[in-house]
Amino acid sequence: MDSLQMIAKPTLAPPKFLLRFQSLFHTGRALIFPCDANGTVPLDELSARAKENYLFARAVVGHEYATPVVQSCD
Repeated sequence: MDSLQMIAKPTLAPPKFLLRFQSLFHTGRALIFPCDANGTVPLDELSARAKENYLFARAVVGHEYATPVVQSCD
């Protein structure tokens, strides 16, 4: 067996749901993240920047962003 093996990273399926944090002050501006039907965001699958944005949005709900809404991608 070769000592150098290629390990294929599984391809991620497109999300079926999105969690949307709408800005309270800028019409049309929102932060959107993939989630499940319950609004759970897979943090391990987010980039570092996306994870920072998600945690920021959660922290400022009611101040900068509205309560998030789960939207279907269908």
